[in-house]
Amino acid sequence: MDAFTAGLLQRIRSTQSDLRQARESGDDFLVEVEQAELEDLQRLAAEHGVPVSVPAC
Repeated sequence: MDAFTAGLLQRIRSTQSDLRQARESGDDFLVEVEQAELEDLQRLAAEHGVPVSVPAC
């Protein structure tokens, strides 16, 4: 796995965790921010052929 792929997957995992925490805390604004970030990262992964498993958040 190259550095780009590893870094991208790490950012996705981190963003998924941040999204879960935002949902748990009831911070609707932060949920929207983290959801948008996750969608951007998933789009970037798809554009570069990086397979991403998306667990339910």
